[in-house]
Amino acid sequence: MGFLRFIRKYNYPFKDKTRNRACPIQHLQSRGFSKTEVYSGKAAVLPVLIIGAGPVGLVLSILLTKLGIKCSILERNKAFSKHPQAHFINNRSMEIFRKIDGLVEEIQRSQPPIDLWRKFIYCTSLSGSILGSVDHIQPQDIEHVVSPVSIAHFSQYKLTMLLLKRLENLGFQICAPESSEGNEHPCEKKIMMGRECVSIDASNDFVTVTASSMNKGKHVEQDIRCNILIGADGAGSTVRKLAGIEMRGESDLQKLVSVHFFSKGLGQFLLRENPGMLFFIFNVEAIGVLVAHDLRQGEFVLQIPFYPPQQTIEDFSPKACEKLISKLVGQEFGDVDVIDIKPWIMHAEVAERFICCGNRILLAGDAAHRFPPAGGFGMNTGIQDAHNLAWKIASVIKGIAPSSMLNTYEIERRPIAVFNTTLSLENFRAAMSVPATLGLNPTVANTVHRFINGIGSILPPGLQKIALDGIFAVGRAQLSESVLNESNPLGSSRLAKLTHIFEEGKSLQLQFPAEDLGFRYLQGAIMPESNNVESLPLVPTGRRRDYIPSAQPGSRLPHMFVRVNPLSEETVSTLDLVSGDEVEFILIIAPVKESYHLAREAFKEAEERQVSLKVCVLWSTDSVEGLEKGSKAALSPWKNYADVVEVRSSTSNWWEMCNMTNRGAILVRPDEHIAWRTISGPEVDPRVEMQRVFSAILGVR
Repeated sequence: MGFLRFIRKYNYPFKDKTRNRACPIQHLQSRGFSKTEVYSGKAAVLPVLIIGAGPVGLVLSILLTKLGIKCSILERNKAFSKHPQAHFINNRSMEIFRKIDGLVEEIQRSQPPIDLWRKFIYCTSLSGSILGSVDHIQPQDIEHVVSPVSIAHFSQYKLTMLLLKRLENLGFQICAPESSEGNEHPCEKKIMMGRECVSIDASNDFVTVTASSMNKGKHVEQDIRCNILIGADGAGSTVRKLAGIEMRGESDLQKLVSVHFFSKGLGQFLLRENPGMLFFIFNVEAIGVLVAHDLRQGEFVLQIPFYPPQQTIEDFSPKACEKLISKLVGQEFGDVDVIDIKPWIMHAEVAERFICCGNRILLAGDAAHRFPPAGGFGMNTGIQDAHNLAWKIASVIKGIAPSSMLNTYEIERRPIAVFNTTLSLENFRAAMSVPATLGLNPTVANTVHRFINGIGSILPPGLQKIALDGIFAVGRAQLSESVLNESNPLGSSRLAKLTHIFEEGKSLQLQFPAEDLGFRYLQGAIMPESNNVESLPLVPTGRRRDYIPSAQPGSRLPHMFVRVNPLSEETVSTLDLVSGDEVEFILIIAPVKESYHLAREAFKEAEERQVSLKVCVLWSTDSVEGLEKGSKAALSPWKNYADVVEVRSSTSNWWEMCNMTNRGAILVRPDEHIAWRTISGPEVDPRVEMQRVFSAILGVR
């Protein structure tokens, strides 16, 4: 059955009330997986089982499959959500998507033009006064100088549909609960819908997951055995809870209601008047943030502060939401169609561990970290988790590395998650500076709410609600035209402060190039430089910093356009030198004698370890005349190499950009991060150095 037909057939929520059963999980010693444990028809042990069919789980399954690793996905819902949810895809995630055939091109074709979403707009209503406007796009963001691909504005559910298409092309099938027919043996390349993980039992040999589903009105349980279990099942992760892993950080920062609706009339109005991505609306009747997912289609999500128990989700009926939308818009559009209404809670937390049970259970995405939606770090950090994890799992399953290598996933990714949590929290606080300047301090609102909750035993619920609404109405009165104008000294002062916030970049920011592209692993599957004292990253401020290319170990490989075929004018990025279809390391050298010698020794070491290695000889425009001879004789008998010619930029050549000499070399991991480098050539015997490097990276002596 095709994906789209399946989605239409099962487009309703899964309402199984099966109670989770947490089974005790043994904490095992790290060790390699024996060949008998790997999936086969007899053993029926799946190499990898992923819990959660969100973007992180789907991307991980695609990357693993492309690397030749068999996997399946377990999803508790019977249908994929149509709620837009995340919508900003940063540079690094788009670079990862370039490894998934045709995905970037389809996102770029389908997303709205950048001029329709580059701004955040602050106003008293969509038809009223504009308080400020911030353009978040700078020329370098779309000129492909620091990255071969630009950012994107694309709703999560649309991304999910594109990922499902790629999985279908890779041979995956979606299976309804009814399709199991009592078969307890899983097959690879399945997305098993309507099946909820209710218990986990980790032994010395595998992990057993018990999945519960409803089949013809009856609860059915199925045991699935796997070598590695990935919890990519969202912020309320069942896997995390069953594994006994706690979250650390700030919880319950704010409660909100998310209203998904369509209105082509409103979309056309904003296209004419003031297009943007986010509209922050403050007036005497209502406050909210309108996310324009696609102005052309008239698709929006309205985020509204929510204060239970005085307010309940029943207070936000479709009719009530339509009235609220009209108050925020400043006029009525008769075609408002409310699709979905969801409450949610904002957190800033990171799991205390990303891996447990003898390296067999791992967390990724929102299961491992929960961020405020400020800067779009949630989904993007999760996608980068999957990218970091895929090649490591493949290395373990293929016998290239021991299972202890999976420890480097937590070592590398958890500090990034902690940093991004802090950054998104600072960005969220910057967003709150705008209403605070207008006299609507969210901290005060939360204090008032806690006070009313505290006197709950004195006032009946009805009076509590009246009191809360009355206090908030008094606060919103400060947004009246009589107060918020240039003639009123208080209003004039507030408007001037607001202008300063926008001009200084102290309001909510969309892009963080230095963090999106420049994040760096200080420890893990890398060889740190002994002569360099590693320093902690700068404390995040919530303000944009531009990316500066770096070739230090742990950094993402810098982007530069090159020609792989010297006779061709076609250019590719240096990131394209890294394969997405096999676990392959890339050694980048210049065409000099010492570097060729290093490359030959690297080939020998990789061959002994049964690791795939490709050498890229990077020729500068100044040395291109030597290309006639090429590298064939210098690297014989090895053939897995490529002569690459840089496309000289106006600023610097490749080695200058990397702050290295052309006697240096860079070893790149399969996830495009630098594992090792030598700035001016190895200081010891090249073979000894290569033995040391691969041992450190793979964790194999």
